[in-house]
Amino acid sequence: MEDIKKTGTTTLGILCKDGVVLAADRRATAGNIIMSKRFRKIIQIDDNVAITVAGSVSDVQMLVKIIKAQIRLNSLRRGGKELTIREVANLLGNLVYNAIRTPAMIPSITGFLVAGKDQDGFHLYTLGVGGDVIEEDDYAVDGSGMLFALGVLESSYKKNMSINDGVKLAAESISASIQRDNASGNGINVLTITKDGVKMIIEKELDTRITL
Repeated sequence: MEDIKKTGTTTLGILCKDGVVLAADRRATAGNIIMSKRFRKIIQIDDNVAITVAGSVSDVQMLVKIIKAQIRLNSLRRGGKELTIREVANLLGNLVYNAIRTPAMIPSITGFLVAGKDQDGFHLYTLGVGGDVIEEDDYAVDGSGMLFALGVLESSYKKNMSINDGVKLAAESISASIQRDNASGNGINVLTITKDGVKMIIEKELDTRITL
């Protein structure tokens, strides 16, 4: 069977005193082949929520479309009241839970980090491939390069660090993964969620071409 296009990936989230940082590499693979060098693995899904994605690209794209629509529908049913981040994470977790348990020729393998702000503050959730939803109180990492990124986070993360320090740490962690994980690479995206909203602050592509 032809290899399925996957993100491979390293994605991470860091909770800071004044917001949340999400970061990811930009490589998508099919087996040992690099299929895309500019794949966006951080996606804003409403004004106060963003997610990172990993796993089968087609499944990730479909679940993202569904969760965006579901958030809008639920908000309309509440008269425009926004969902909490926990509610968003649980909605997406239910979708992942059902997708992987639905018989299919191609299993639905996906992983998400969900981050955002609501009236209770800033939040970060890990969603496993089985649909489990876990709230994190410091940082979270997903994907094939997670061990390399975790080494940097374990040694350098500090409680109540600033958003600027979180951005630097996120970039260092993704860089460590890119150096060692062959399914992660080609650049980095970094997004922040603060009191001012969701903002993509780094979109950097690595140029690996050799010129003589």
